[in-house]
Amino acid sequence: MTTDRGAPLQTADRALLALLAFSHDREEWGVTDLAAEFGWDKSVAQRLLASLAHRGFLVSDAVTRRYRLGPAVWHMATAWERHSGMAGLVRPTLRHLAAASGVTALFAVPDGTHLRCVDSADGTSGPLRAYRLAGELYPGHAGATSRAYFGMLAPGTRAALLYGRPMASFSELTVTDPAEVETLMSRVSSDGFAYSQGEYDPATAGLAVPVMVRSQPVGSLTLVGPHDQLDDRKHELLVPLRSAGESLGELLTPRQMQARRPDSAPAPRTSPRKD
Repeated sequence: MTTDRGAPLQTADRALLALLAFSHDREEWGVTDLAAEFGWDKSVAQRLLASLAHRGFLVSDAVTRRYRLGPAVWHMATAWERHSGMAGLVRPTLRHLAAASGVTALFAVPDGTHLRCVDSADGTSGPLRAYRLAGELYPGHAGATSRAYFGMLAPGTRAALLYGRPMASFSELTVTDPAEVETLMSRVSSDGFAYSQGEYDPATAGLAVPVMVRSQPVGSLTLVGPHDQLDDRKHELLVPLRSAGESLGELLTPRQMQARRPDSAPAPRTSPRKD
């Protein structure tokens, strides 16, 4: 909804900004914090948060009086995924990358200790499998698809997720020793990509880059195919792969902070407090 001049309605825009302020880095907000973040009067922040909570988009802690995302967000996300959702959003980029590289391109997101394929596109060399890759799970410790994502996590976070549990061997090339896995993971942040041959599927190789949103990994973008189609072309294929990864990151980044504090410089972020 916009005004006659095309500018967003202020109340609706503020409500959306309030919702978009919730993230992995900031899961809770209080009235004072939100007002300071956007330069609003506290009464405005209070009314917005209360209205969003009334409709189920937020829930309020009775003790701290701080707000978290509520069940209405989950219902909307479920409806979005039911009607192609993220797969439909990333599909054009995957098709363009597959056509440019000639091999299969896939986008995967974290699912516990695995990466789950959201969608894929076949290259000119033909399909990688006789079935659709969407929904396929890739183990966190094996292969470039998972390594490109998990390698970008903080070492402590990665260790808590992957190590201290059995690691399955899928071929003679699968690395199952946690120390060796960690060595491979630690290279991703400096290299900017991951490459594997036969670790998960003995017949295929994978070249993957992390997909980043606001400096945080949200998944990985992979080119996968027979060894002879990737091994000698790694550096050549990294150019379109990185470009496509950056495009996906921009596509998945909400338009959040452009409207922050329009009449003044951004306020310093306050430490969490009870409101």
